[in-house]
Amino acid sequence: MTAYRTIVVGTDGSDSSYVAVEKAAALAGAADATLIVVCAYYPTDDRDVAAAADVLKEEAYQVRGSAPTNEILRVARDRATNAGAKEIVERAVVGEPVESLLTLTREVEADLLVVGNRGLNTLAGRLLGSVPSDVARKSRSDVLIVHTVR
Repeated sequence: MTAYRTIVVGTDGSDSSYVAVEKAAALAGAADATLIVVCAYYPTDDRDVAAAADVLKEEAYQVRGSAPTNEILRVARDRATNAGAKEIVERAVVGEPVESLLTLTREVEADLLVVGNRGLNTLAGRLLGSVPSDVARKSRSDVLIVHTVR
């Protein structure tokens, strides 16, 4: 089996994404690898967030500025530490999730990219693509899709 040295995991602050963080952290801890936890976001103002909340309802947590992103990364770090990761790096990246994850994975020369399966089995995911399917198709490194939503 390949020994992973650098593992990137994406989180958006959802419960399912934290399951992926915990799985990636357990792998990083077992392999003595560096875990890079990434949260992609778009800077927004209060009017944008309110408008998005009206449309997105329970999915509105995905439309935020950088302050909530810092909290998402803090929670992810705590969960990763509890799951066994020893060396954890937090990265907030401005931009679209798929391209942000792929770009960072290339920049840090990560061996493994971990994402949750959220969106794979939705109608929107099938029509428009989803983060897990898009990164699996486009990544040059290994990809682990964690079954966080069944």
